[in-house]
Amino acid sequence: MDGGSGKGRMLALLLVHAFGEYWRLDRKPPVTAGLVAANTLIYLRPRFLQPILPTINQVWFNPYLIIKHKDLNRFLLSAFYHVSESHLFYNMSSLLWKGIQLETAMGSVKFAVMVASLVGMSQGITLLLAKATLLFDYKRFYYNEYSAGFSGVLFAMKVVLYSEGYNNYTYVHGLMVPARYAAWAELILIQMFVPGVSFLGHLGGVLAGLLYLYIKSLYSGPNPLLRLISNFTGVLSWPLRYMSRMRSRSSRSRIFGRGTLGRSGVGNVAGIWRCQSCTFDNSGLLNECEMCGMGRYDSESPRFDDHNAWTLPPEELRQRRIDRFGR
Repeated sequence: MDGGSGKGRMLALLLVHAFGEYWRLDRKPPVTAGLVAANTLIYLRPRFLQPILPTINQVWFNPYLIIKHKDLNRFLLSAFYHVSESHLFYNMSSLLWKGIQLETAMGSVKFAVMVASLVGMSQGITLLLAKATLLFDYKRFYYNEYSAGFSGVLFAMKVVLYSEGYNNYTYVHGLMVPARYAAWAELILIQMFVPGVSFLGHLGGVLAGLLYLYIKSLYSGPNPLLRLISNFTGVLSWPLRYMSRMRSRSSRSRIFGRGTLGRSGVGNVAGIWRCQSCTFDNSGLLNECEMCGMGRYDSESPRFDDHNAWTLPPEELRQRRIDRFGR
């Protein structure tokens, strides 16, 4: 499935396509972008990630090995590994298209919860289907099949995306079908015309989407996973909220910005003095006018008797005000 001499071209095309789609959006969906970036980085395996990333041979989805060794790495991580550039390109293009629509409509937190749920459901249903085929498949083909990729989750997302489209139609590989049957139509067409795909993985994704919608329709209370993620993000954002409150409290307690200009009767209020040059009312903690920079002139000033010391020509007063606000 690799492009041979064109190695790297599809990744470049994916990058250009993803950047173009993402840039034109008014609201940038971060979870979708993060999923595309994560899948791409896992495929590229940059040097700094190699010590912590298992190889694809260590995480192939294989029902026999998962059940025998209770291998959670194969169960969960296999969804994020791809076998070729074309495999990655088509899956990420589909993820970008579906994710933008769903995340924009649902919100990022709910979308993240849905994706996490669909990963677990699609992988789990695929595992159960493979186990069930032992009753009919004497060669144990599906039970020993190796697969990887995000396709199962994408089929589940398609089911959710078109769940409300009872009277709508959409195109699936050039064929117009009712939107609510789009995932089933794509499942059949891909199996017919694309060799080497995992039928059980795709079927597990479709059933996972239907199961997700069914559970969602039964349960009207708050999603516990959504609450957990919300609390987790709340904990992570607490330092930022604390710093924001501290800055807000500090700005409220700062002296400047609390005066008024020429308000009658303020000169009698305790702790307030009026500038004799520009009539701006200043805090009693200031010894210079906040507006024009002139020294304090009132009964508490040491130069109270020298009235001329606080008078300025109009042009100089205007320039002081300009300089003051230009800082």
